[in-house]
Amino acid sequence: MPADFRQIRVLDAVARHGSITRAAQELHLTQPAVSMSVRHLEESLGLPLLERVGRRIVLTPVGQELADHARRIVQASADLEAAVEQIRGLDRGVLRLAVVSTANYFLAPILAAFRRRYPRIAVSLHVANRDSVLAVLEAGDTDLAVTGQPPEDADLVAQRFKDNPLVVIAPPGHPLLAEAPIPVARLVREPLVVREQGSGTRAAMERLFAAHGLTYEASCVFASNEAVKQAVQAGLGLGVISAQTIELELATGRLAILPVETFPILRVWYLLYRAHRRLPPAAQAFRRILLGESPR
Repeated sequence: MPADFRQIRVLDAVARHGSITRAAQELHLTQPAVSMSVRHLEESLGLPLLERVGRRIVLTPVGQELADHARRIVQASADLEAAVEQIRGLDRGVLRLAVVSTANYFLAPILAAFRRRYPRIAVSLHVANRDSVLAVLEAGDTDLAVTGQPPEDADLVAQRFKDNPLVVIAPPGHPLLAEAPIPVARLVREPLVVREQGSGTRAAMERLFAAHGLTYEASCVFASNEAVKQAVQAGLGLGVISAQTIELELATGRLAILPVETFPILRVWYLLYRAHRRLPPAAQAFRRILLGESPR
């Protein structure tokens, strides 16, 4: 079966995303180009690789078999590129980093230190919630990831490097600020502004409530820390958020921390990477800076 590497990469991307559109976005191709690449591969094989089920694209059995091989080929190509970069050293290359959105608040100076030391290394930064960050790490689309609680994965290296306390925030003048300490059960009687499903902050909050046998109703759900902070300032409810994201708001008096029992929730930041993969030189250099210069 004749197939060029571009067709293999396209099939791998379509299989991982289950979408022509998202595969095209990842590969910086047009949707027609992706569709044509898959169609040419099907023609050369004489068998269908994809089929539509409703609005979804799914792999046929043959398509799944080829996609499994394509994933290994793409991964081997990435390992080869990493080996070549290892030989070249740090005069060129790309740092591929995926981080949860909360980590943006403390990573900027660390990235700046990295760029000062290695000015010819480009930085490709993917920012998303925890589930999405873990997905791109699993797919091999990033070399390093920064997130909170890592999954239990024997093939994953997780190195803790920084504390990440979660606190309850309220607008200035909220009546509960006069009470101390506030029982955690009292918290769920208030309207709560929360992050979206897949957020590590939300998952940590829900684990705490579940441990106390508590349920809650979200008054608003947002996909960013900035939106949560703005909503709390506007009086839409209380919020649970990383203390590292509200330093400016606390200093300017726009937000306050509520003294709730069992808070702060003590979490830890982790640097994650796949154990079986060779880290490129740029990723190795960033790892050294992050673990050596970041406060513990």
